[in-house]
Amino acid sequence: MPAIDAVGEFETIQRLFKPLAHPEWARGLADDVAALPSRPGYDLILTKDALVEGVHFLPEDPLDTLAQKLLRVNLSDIAAKGAVPFGYLLACHWSERCGWPEREAFVAGLRRDQALFDIYLLGGDTVSTPGPLTFSVTMLGWVPAGRAVHRGGAKPGDVVFVTGTIGDGWLGLQACQGTLKLEQDRLDYLCRSYRQPMPQTEFADIILKSATASADVSDGLMADVGRIAESSNVRIELELEVTPLSAAADSWFSGRVDEMAALQQLASGGDDYQIVFTVPASQEEAIRREADRRHVRLTRVGQVVEGAGLIVRYHGEDATPEKTGWTHG
Repeated sequence: MPAIDAVGEFETIQRLFKPLAHPEWARGLADDVAALPSRPGYDLILTKDALVEGVHFLPEDPLDTLAQKLLRVNLSDIAAKGAVPFGYLLACHWSERCGWPEREAFVAGLRRDQALFDIYLLGGDTVSTPGPLTFSVTMLGWVPAGRAVHRGGAKPGDVVFVTGTIGDGWLGLQACQGTLKLEQDRLDYLCRSYRQPMPQTEFADIILKSATASADVSDGLMADVGRIAESSNVRIELELEVTPLSAAADSWFSGRVDEMAALQQLASGGDDYQIVFTVPASQEEAIRREADRRHVRLTRVGQVVEGAGLIVRYHGEDATPEKTGWTHG
């Protein structure tokens, strides 16, 4: 049903988005552009993600948490490069159901995460659409010149680490859809993980300092490790049995008859927004100490060897599936 209190573009910008804007660079959102000063000695890092209703989020997802997820999936990309975020451009394609209360809820989510991650709105666009509700963000960050960590730097002899836990996003979608049978506190945790993933921004400086290659885990652990292997022209052997699981995911996993297939599902489901990265084996203990100091769970999940492509093993046996993760249209 169309919203009865729909509002115009300029009223939305002035009343809702202007308070989120950078006090200087965004020009009060009164211009068609933002003006960013250069930062000597740094490279500007940019990334962009879009969320489409019915494809990337559920129609019943609250708009405040949707706004947070929109920022966080982009912040995850910035962190994986070892960069520090500072602002974003936003495009809102409001569907007919989005009146003033819905827009207020969306902006409330943006406001919370701007404060949490110390970022500002720099500009963008807001339009109406007869199609599905759609948002996109272009996130900007700074990294010391020439030091951004890409997918293409892994070398034979490196080891592979991943932060946090894997599979909560995939299970969380099912929890939000009501198709998962677990204790209620487990379902609540998984649903939050799907709707409000927490990017590993506090680990970005360690990625910058020590990682040879890095990617955020958005399309599935196996898929994103495979992309590092391809970009680096190496082979990566991923050990499926050590995939780190949350207590909620472990509760689901403990009921699976085919454990290898269950881990393949968790490691290919995507929407985890952790960081998978490679470091020289000599750096392993130092990396673990830094993770402990930041209270970041860190798991060694594989190694880099001569060759090409991704090899997934389960207790030594080949377990490389045909589909390793989410593919975009």
